[in-house]
This record gives sequence, structure tokens and C-alpha cells, in this order.
Amino acid sequence: MNTPWKWPSPRLKMAPASKGGLVLKHRSRVLFAAVLLASSALAANTQSSSSSGRRVYQWVDEQGVTHYGDRIPPEYASQEHRVITGQGVELERTEAQKTPEQLADEERAKLDAAQRANRDRNLLNTYVSVQEIEHLRDQRLALVSDQIKVTGQFLEILNGKMNKLKQSSARFKPYSLDPNAPPMSDQLAEDLVRVGSDIRTQEENLREKRSEEAIMNKQFENDIARCKELKGIH
Repeated sequence: MNTPWKWPSPRLKMAPASKGGLVLKHRSRVLFAAVLLASSALAANTQSSSSSGRRVYQWVDEQGVTHYGDRIPPEYASQEHRVITGQGVELERTEAQKTPEQLADEERAKLDAAQRANRDRNLLNTYVSVQEIEHLRDQRLALVSDQIKVTGQFLEILNGKMNKLKQSSARFKPYSLDPNAPPMSDQLAEDLVRVGSDIRTQEENLREKRSEEAIMNKQFENDIARCKELKGIH
């Protein structure tokens, strides 16, 4: 019996790698890994250097000259200064230490701002319209004006009394030039002192009322102007 003949299956045969080739391949891999590690380390160092590298302090002296250094001199530590990188990028800034006077001024400014804000709230909550403020202003100024008028009238009466008292006292010592003039009575002397004191008191009251009138009018004018501003009225 004849066995059919078959073509032999082709087989690829790899030439055995030489020992030198394997060593070279291994060294290439090691070298490649070392390059990767070096690159990573370089990148990390570069990033670290850029973010936390050399810190340079910058300050200005009394003559306005800018200085740079690794540390701030003690005499400039309380003044404004900056910390920058070697490339000039600002890392931090320290404001100048404020004097007690500056701190007091800031505190007063804060208090004034709070008081203005409080006045604005009260103004908007108290008055519905500008006309309401104007009406209240006219009422209060009228009351003060009446008080000024009454005080002025009373002062005129007192001055009239004083004139009569002076005319009467002119006949008595020490106001009379007559060497034989009688001395002034105790009652007349007391009246002169009392009326003079009343005149001074009423003159002071009159000055206070006129000052009150001017201040009140100014305050209302400010409230009216501020209310228009807050309500957007031109």
C-alpha cells in the first residue's frame, strides 16, 4: 500500500541569540530606566526650586532706595517688605507695622462708617418720603423759632428794667458825682445784681437757641439730601 506524499510544513527557525546581544539588550533597558528616573528627579527638583527655591527679601530704605537680601535688617523689620523668588515672583507681602495714631485713625474711620450706615437705616426706616422730612423740619424749626422770639422779648423787658435801675442808681453813691449824694439802698443794689444776672442768663439762652436752630436746620438739610441719594431722587 502506497502512503500519499505530503509537502513538509514550513517551520521558521530563529537563530539563537548570542550572549552578547542579551547583555546589550539588558543594558539598554537599564539605561532607559535610569534616564526616566533622572528626568523625573530633574522635573521634581525644578518644580521644587520654582515653588520653594531661594527666597529674596525686598525692602525700601528712608531714601526710597529698594534693597534685596537673604534677610530683613532689624531696623526695617516693621516696615513694608516682600518675599520674592529668584525670578522676581512675589511669594508673600508684609505690611508696615502701624503706629498707635494710625490704628486710632482706622478705628475712628470704622466707627464713623458704622454710624453712617446706622443713620442710613434709621433714615429709611423712619421716613417714607422726602416731604415727610421737610414737614417735620418745618415743625421743629417753628418751635425753636418761637422759643427764640419769647426769649428775645423777655430779654427786652429785662433790659428795660436795667435801664430804669441805672437811672435810679445814678442819684446815689457811687454812681452820682454829687459828693452829697446818699448811698444806694440795699434793695436797689440787689435789684441791679439780680436783673444783670437774669440778662446774662437770657442772653446765653438766646445764643444757645440760635445755635440749636442752625444745627437743626443743617441736620435736616443733610437728612433730606441723603434720603434723596438713597432713594435715587435727583
